Formats: sequence, C-alpha cells, structure tokens
Amino acid sequence: MPNPSLPELAEVLETAVVVSLPMRTRFRGQTARQVLLLRGPAGWGEFGPFPEYGPEESAHWLDAGLQAAWQGLGAPLRSVVPVNATMPAVSPDQVETVLSRYGDLDSIPAVKIKVAEPGQGIEHDAARVAEVCRLVPGAGIRVDANGAWSLFEAVEALQRIVEIAGERFEYAEQPVAGIEPLAELRKQLHKVGVPVPVAADEAVRKAEDPLRVAQLGAADLIVVKVPPLGGVDRALDIVQQAGLPAVVSSALDTSVGLTAGLALAARLPELPYACGLGTVTMFGGELVDQPLVPVGGELQVPVAETPGGVVVVSAPQPNPQLISRYRVTGEHEALWLDRLRAAYHVLHGS
Repeated sequence: MPNPSLPELAEVLETAVVVSLPMRTRFRGQTARQVLLLRGPAGWGEFGPFPEYGPEESAHWLDAGLQAAWQGLGAPLRSVVPVNATMPAVSPDQVETVLSRYGDLDSIPAVKIKVAEPGQGIEHDAARVAEVCRLVPGAGIRVDANGAWSLFEAVEALQRIVEIAGERFEYAEQPVAGIEPLAELRKQLHKVGVPVPVAADEAVRKAEDPLRVAQLGAADLIVVKVPPLGGVDRALDIVQQAGLPAVVSSALDTSVGLTAGLALAARLPELPYACGLGTVTMFGGELVDQPLVPVGGELQVPVAETPGGVVVVSAPQPNPQLISRYRVTGEHEALWLDRLRAAYHVLHGS
C-alpha cells in the first residue's frame, strides 16, 4: 500500500542536491563520500546509501532522510553526547595524525579501531591497536571487523587483541557475519576463557528481523545507525524492543546527516557507551560553517525552537558556497537522482 505520509516525489526532487566530500583516509574503499541533501519544512535531511546498495536497502536511507527534513528529529533528553574516535585501517605511523583530529588525546573516551581490512592480517591489526593503546592510555578500546573474520580468525584475533588492550577492551563490533555465527562466536570465546563482549552492527541493520540478535543471545550490545534503520523513531523502537545496551554510530554521514544520529543518542533513555559519531573528522571538506567535530570527547546536540516553543534537534544550515564547491552534476548527479526515485517507489509501494 502507498505510504500516505510521504511528500510528493516532485517536491523531494525539487530540493535535492548531490555533493561529494573528499576523505582524508580511504574508508570502506572510498576516497570521497557522495550523498544527496534534501530540504523540507522541518529542515535538512540526507540520503547517502553506499554504492553497492540497491533500491530495497536504499529505501530505508531515504525514509530516514525524509523524516529528518519533513517531520523533524524530535526533542532531546540530553544536550551533549560522548563520542569515540574512529581509527581507519592505517599503519601505526599514521595513528597519531588521525587521533590528533579529535583534539586533546586525554579527552578521548574511547577509540573504535578498524580491523580485518582486505590485504591486511592480524599483525597489522595488533600493531594498530598497540599504537592506539600507547597514545591514549586512558581510552576504552573497541575493534570493528565489519563481519570479515571467519569464526576461527575471530577467536585467534580477539585473543591477541585482548592481550594488548587488557581491561580497557570494551567490545568487538561485528567480528563475524550474520546472527547465528555471532552466537556461536560468543560460545567459543567463553570456551577459551576470553569472554569478549560482542556488538552486533550489520546483523541488526541488514537482518529482516533485527530483534533476532537479542532472541538468539548473539550479542551483548547493539550498534544502531539511523539511515539503514529507516529513521530515528524506528531505531528507538528497535533499541527498546531488543532490550540491549546500544551504541549510536555514524553511517559516514556529513554534519547534516550526522544530526539524525545525534538526535537518536540524545533521545535514548540510557547511553552507557560513547557513540561513534565523530566521523566528520574523516572528511577533507564539509558543508556547514561549524562542522560537528567533537570537542573534549563530546558533541553538542544542535537544537532549534519551534514556533510553539518546543526545543527540538535540528541539523545545521549548509553554507550555499560550500554546497557549490562540492556539488556534483552531470552523470553522477543523474545516477543519484535515479537512486532516489527507485528508493522512493519502494517506499511508496508503487
């Protein structure tokens, strides 16, 4: 059935702008991040599914962007959100440069370290983790394998990494792919005496039933990202039903799209972990005058007051000159507009 809450497609296309921001370091195989900005009556939203995503999966991202721009992001429960640093799969000699983008190293509450990068092995991962531990001795340590390890590799690698990080180790994010493999990994880790907390990321947002993660005991906590879950309200619902601690993370959003993640973190009743919302530091350019870059290990939640006097989360206003600088036209713009139309038709049920 068609979704009656959707704005008309023509109205959405009228404000659509495609931009491309350079990346400081290759991430997810990308050296530039392309997204499509949307402006609606409630503010700005973002549509940025990764290139490999088809219409069905991209529809969730569009739903999230439309909600932000046409319905708003809701009222926050907190004004600041603790934020971890994110460490791409760089060599040890580049670690300090990446960390310095987050300001004072002593203020960083935790570092999420990418591991299991194609073409690299456990020695590369161990060296990266060791350098992070040396430079930020007071920060919590997390690793993210994006489901790339086999069960055997995950057990071996996590034993090695926990030896390096010790009690500072917080959790392993999606060490193996799928929900059932996560559940099996938890059993194997307990058998070898390394009961590492396991966080589900892709297993939550790519599963038909994300709540199966909790039902099967496949994770100790969940990582939630607003765009692939279809918006802030849907993500809040999933966290509530799962009954597991949640970490809010970025989907490599610009400051416009990142605001939705901040809205989710600001609206959660409990926030036991620093959130993965410091990824704007990975861009070599931005669209707003004051990018959402952590200061002192925290991000301020951007807010605005409605005509009725209600304080709500609101994305910062893009600078027209910056949009012009990073705007994409021609073939790439046409590709993004086609992706938007295809995702819209999925949402519309047409």
